[in-house]
Amino acid sequence: MASGAVRFTVQEASDLAEDAVELRNTGATLTSYGAIDPDKKATTSDGVAANSSSHSIPAGSQRAYQNLADIERDGEAFQVAECNLALFETEIASRPKISSLLSRLANSEYVPNSDETEAETALQKSQLEDQSNKMGTLMGVYLPCLQNILGVILFLRLTWIVGIAGVGQSLGIVLICCSCTLLTAISMSAIATNGRVPAGGSYYMISRALGPEFGGAVGVLFYLGTTFASSLYILGAVELLLTYIAPSMVIVKGAASEGASVDLNNYRFYGTFILIFLALIVFIGVKYVNYSAMIFLGCVLLSIFSIYIGTFVAPAHTGDVDFCRFDNTAIKSGLPCSFDGMNERAMEMNNSPPFINPFYLADSGLLKPRFNGSFQAGTLGIPGFKGNVFSDNSDSNYMESGEARPGIAASPAQTAQDITTTFTVLLAIFFPSVTGIMAGSNRSGDLKDAQDSIPKGTIGAILTTSAIYLSCVLLFGATIDPVLLRDKFGESIGGKLVVAELCWPNPWVILIGSFLSTVGAGLQSLTGAPRLLQAIARDNLIPMLGLFGVASKSGEPIRALILTVFLSEIGILIASLDKVAPIITMFFLMCYAFVNLACTLQSLLKPPNWRPRFRYYHWGASFVGVCLCVVLMFISSWYYALAAFTVAVVIYKYIEFRGAEKEWGDGIRGLSLQAARFALLRLEDGPPHTKNWRPQLLLLTRLDDEFLPTDRNLLSFASQLKTGKGLSLVSTVIKGNFVDSFGEVTAAKHRLKGAIREEKMKAFCQVIASPDVTEGLSYLVQGSGLGGMTHNTVMLSWPQSWKTKDTWKKFVHIIRVVSAGHHAMLVMKGHDQFPTNVDRVSGTIDIWWVVHDGGLLMLLPFLLKQHKVWRSCKLRIFTVAQMEDNSLQMRRDLESFLYQLRIEAEVEVVEMLDSDITAYTYERTLVMEERQRMVQDLNLSKKEKKLEVNAIVDNAHVPGASHNPGPAIDPASRRVSGASQVLSSTSRNMPSMLAQPESLQMPSAPGIGNVRRMNTAVKLNEIVVNRSHKAQLVVVNLPGPPKADTGGEESYMEFVEVMTEGLERVLLVRGGGREVITVFS
Repeated sequence: MASGAVRFTVQEASDLAEDAVELRNTGATLTSYGAIDPDKKATTSDGVAANSSSHSIPAGSQRAYQNLADIERDGEAFQVAECNLALFETEIASRPKISSLLSRLANSEYVPNSDETEAETALQKSQLEDQSNKMGTLMGVYLPCLQNILGVILFLRLTWIVGIAGVGQSLGIVLICCSCTLLTAISMSAIATNGRVPAGGSYYMISRALGPEFGGAVGVLFYLGTTFASSLYILGAVELLLTYIAPSMVIVKGAASEGASVDLNNYRFYGTFILIFLALIVFIGVKYVNYSAMIFLGCVLLSIFSIYIGTFVAPAHTGDVDFCRFDNTAIKSGLPCSFDGMNERAMEMNNSPPFINPFYLADSGLLKPRFNGSFQAGTLGIPGFKGNVFSDNSDSNYMESGEARPGIAASPAQTAQDITTTFTVLLAIFFPSVTGIMAGSNRSGDLKDAQDSIPKGTIGAILTTSAIYLSCVLLFGATIDPVLLRDKFGESIGGKLVVAELCWPNPWVILIGSFLSTVGAGLQSLTGAPRLLQAIARDNLIPMLGLFGVASKSGEPIRALILTVFLSEIGILIASLDKVAPIITMFFLMCYAFVNLACTLQSLLKPPNWRPRFRYYHWGASFVGVCLCVVLMFISSWYYALAAFTVAVVIYKYIEFRGAEKEWGDGIRGLSLQAARFALLRLEDGPPHTKNWRPQLLLLTRLDDEFLPTDRNLLSFASQLKTGKGLSLVSTVIKGNFVDSFGEVTAAKHRLKGAIREEKMKAFCQVIASPDVTEGLSYLVQGSGLGGMTHNTVMLSWPQSWKTKDTWKKFVHIIRVVSAGHHAMLVMKGHDQFPTNVDRVSGTIDIWWVVHDGGLLMLLPFLLKQHKVWRSCKLRIFTVAQMEDNSLQMRRDLESFLYQLRIEAEVEVVEMLDSDITAYTYERTLVMEERQRMVQDLNLSKKEKKLEVNAIVDNAHVPGASHNPGPAIDPASRRVSGASQVLSSTSRNMPSMLAQPESLQMPSAPGIGNVRRMNTAVKLNEIVVNRSHKAQLVVVNLPGPPKADTGGEESYMEFVEVMTEGLERVLLVRGGGREVITVFS
């Protein structure tokens, strides 16, 4: 680096841009309503003045910096020459050089986003390292998918499905299932080619497309499905081993269990042994999994190839495959294949033949056929391509459990169906044979180029396996006798696998191939499941899974593998394929459905980042895939489907409750934006109906020096009033220019959001900077909200120290602005005494209905009572009767009105008929006016104003004067005699005031308008305090402010202060000029 140049680290460059933020955050002083005093010098936490030039350039380096600046980012220095890019030297100083950036991108290095944490950046970098050890399309995707898809169903159940459903409907079953997986693969290809897909595969794609809540829920379910799939495959391998390959290996010689030919403890023992063996292979490394998988897959493909050969050389090598046939049904192996033989067997059983149907015992004691039919001994089971075999297999033969053929119950001598068969049942049985398409995407972190490998490998594997299944359906239907096809367990041929008998050159090819197929599929599941769990844990959506996000030095998820083996062992201990299979099918189908849903949303919403390289997709096809997956779930097992959805909802709500702070630009957020836009446009049509009106709050709050709201109870009360419904905007104004105060605005917004979360309030946050706080507040009232979703009510707290500060000017100005905008207004007086969200109050909420405000005074207490804080309170409504009003009639009318409003409350009409003005009222008014005049004329400093005002107030309250009304004054003489009495009394007690110049001496009498208003405030206060001094909350009308340019703002504040004296909690309410409550439905 050249001498005299300036070198900055990344953090220092960031600090340079945030110097103003640090200075203001450490010592700036806030005035009312969030205003900051820019004149006060900022200091650090230890009292030392902050130095804004901590990153200043040395004087000796100025020339070098002007000509050539060396700037260090990420440990790499690059130079910015003034001759060609001097115009952009500021941007280049804080951003990476384009050539360096392009080099890193071309070499697949990770470039972090501005909003990612260092941990996330390091994680992504680690996932992109060591590209030489990554796998390509063939080894990484195609072969694992092929091995997972080709499971035991092909060998154990496909021949039976063809015999029951017929060739035509069997082709339909295969096409439906394969179409579901193909549509899912197309959707997955579009998502996978829309950006890098690191470790996590299908989980990563779903979570980034649908959001952390959906991603976490489906990811956990898919992990469990993949884990228990390994149990299923291992149990299938054990069944093949003990039933067909080596029955002599049975250890426990107990009775056969339901759904199994041997005791289940044998399944548990051998299943655990195979699980440990496969786990050791996975532990060694994914490379060895791929090598062993190649051997297993080679045996599977050899088995399938031998099936194809066997169909063409039959019956040359299958001539010994024969069975006894009677009237289109099969007789079990080992029984006589003639009437005479059956009679002899019956005689051996002491004339108690067990064969009831289709035979019966005649009078002669011999068995006779119940219907026309004959025994056909030595029927060729696999005749090959000859005769009418294909046409005989074209029709379906769905049967009830226990039937030998449709509508005919089976005798013990005949092979019978063990379950009731329908098209949907067979569809559910076959579907697990097409799962496994995510085997490649689950290992996306081990792929060289996941965007290229996942589409090619997955779709290629699906097309290959679909062709195998479809061709096998045709070949089985064309070469195997229909009666033998319906023999599910091969009982008519000695309990042998039917497809194994078709195989060339020897049935052992199929037996070994099917065994290795299941073992290989289990190995692939044990490889993919831990990586899926590791990806979920690293996203930190579910804290309890964080332990399993750690990888070994070689990159293997050892901890996740241990958990996977433990869960897989649970499935093996169940030892029942029939119980495990439906759960696995639900998990896979749910994952497929959400992959299709993600592609559908992204295709319809078309966000700017949706640019997949894979072009052969359409939102309609993805939507069909969603519907198909959901239908298959409920067809397979509706109760398991409901259980899977329930688990997904629980996980979703848990992640949502914790407050997932991940922002992945998901489709759900895009859908929410579109829905919000549509709703806002609908709201533009007109204002809401009275029935739908609720207070949409704009809260104006003050901030302290730490950018925390000084009136936290304002937020609590707003949350109690709203109970999570409607719109709430928490806003404040920071004094200063926005360009210079951006840091303060950001910090204040962050702190304000934190306070909102702590109060569990559903609200938006808004902070603006303005050179004039009063005008800034006016801007908030005018411009907050968007479209039809704007506030209709402004809420703030009463300025407690308005007499010693100028906050009363801002307060009155806000009232005028709110009134001009026809908004309602709520003012909390005594906000420090209001209950928090954890408190519970009981007593009364007293409503003082002085003037009509559109019903807002009735509605607000009703809404408050919906919250648990105020639920135990009762409502009392007081209304003030004028001289000409009929109090009894007003009470009856008010009770009727409340009944129609469905609001329960006690009613009382208060008469305020005495209009005589007391001496106290005159005195209070006179002192108020004199104080205002003196402060204005003297133009004292703030400290002097405070001392002078306190002296006047202390001297004004003469002994004996109180709030209690004094002697009545004759209305005819109250202007003269009353004023003289007050002036005389005040003069005797204010000698210092009489010594002032003539221009500062008291007037002869206060203004009559102020006297009348003060009289109203005093008398109303006496009535309210007398009846509501024990109330938990008093709700009363807020008087209108004086007109602009007429003065009287400070007098207005005094009137309101007098009206609410002696009350602990007061909510002052001013309506917005429209009706907000109605008696109609």
